[in-house]
Amino acid sequence: MPAQRLDGRQLAAELEEVMAAAIASGLPRAGRPPGLAVLRVGDDPASGVYVANKEKACARVGLVSHGAHLDAATPQAEIEAKLRQLNQDPAVDGILVQLPVPDGLDDRSLLLELDPAKDADGLHPLNLGRLLRGEPGPRSCTPAGVMALLRSNGIDPAGKRAVVIGRSILVGQPMALMLQAANATVTVVHSRTADLAAHTREAEILVVAAGKPLMIGAEHVRPGAAVVDVGIHRKPEGGLCGDVRAAEVEPIASALSPVPGGVGPMTVTMLLLNTVRAWSQRFGLPDPAPGY
Repeated sequence: MPAQRLDGRQLAAELEEVMAAAIASGLPRAGRPPGLAVLRVGDDPASGVYVANKEKACARVGLVSHGAHLDAATPQAEIEAKLRQLNQDPAVDGILVQLPVPDGLDDRSLLLELDPAKDADGLHPLNLGRLLRGEPGPRSCTPAGVMALLRSNGIDPAGKRAVVIGRSILVGQPMALMLQAANATVTVVHSRTADLAAHTREAEILVVAAGKPLMIGAEHVRPGAAVVDVGIHRKPEGGLCGDVRAAEVEPIASALSPVPGGVGPMTVTMLLLNTVRAWSQRFGLPDPAPGY
C-alpha cells in the first residue's frame, strides 16, 4: 500500500482561501489590508526565486507587498535603519529578512532589529523564547508548516516517538520544540550523531532537515513511520530532490511528503499566516486560521 502523500500544495491552497476570506471580512474594520515587507540584500539566485514566490502568494491572498531589494554592498547600519523604518511603518504587519545575507553582514544583529510583533518568520530571540515557554507568538515558518501538514493529515504527535534530523535555528531546533509541545517524545540527531540509523529507525514521525541530498533511505526508516522531507536540492542532471530517497522510503512509510510540493509551499503559507495573524490582532479581529 503506497504511503499517504502529505500534499503541501493542496493544504497551502486551502489556507490561502481561508486567509483571503478573513482579509475580506476584516477590511471594513481594519481600513487597510495586511502588509508584508520582505527585505532582500544582494543577488543570491535562490533568494530571488523565494522572494518572487512570496510576492505572488501575497497577491493571491490580498496582502500588500512592501519589499525592498538592497545592493549586496549596502552597509550593515543602513540595513538596520531600513528595518527600523519598517518597524515604524503603520502599513506593515510582518517583516522578513531573506536569508542568507551576503558575507560580511551579521544576520543575528539584523534579526535583533525586528519588532518582535512584526517578526513574520518567528526568528527573533524573543519569539524563539516564547516558543520554548509555550507562549503565543509568531512561529518559525517551516516547522509550523510541518506541524500543519501533520495535523491536516490526521497524524497526531501525542505519545509518539519523533526524531528530527538537523539542529539549525531555522528548522531543527524549533521543530523539536513544536513536536514536544504537541506531546511527542523527541530526539534530535545531527551530523555528529553516532549510528544515525539506530535512532531514526525508532521514529514514528521522522522529520528530515539534514540539508544533504538523498541522505536518508530505507535503512533509516521504521515501517509505518510518517516521514517529512524538509530538504530541497537541485540535481546535477536537472530537477529537484529532497534529503530522502523517496523511491526507497515510499513503500515502507505510512506517510511521506513529496519534494517539490510538500513542505516548501507550507513555508510560504505560514509566513503569510503569521502576517495576517499580526494584522488581525492589531485590529481586534478573530484568528484567521484557528488550529494552525
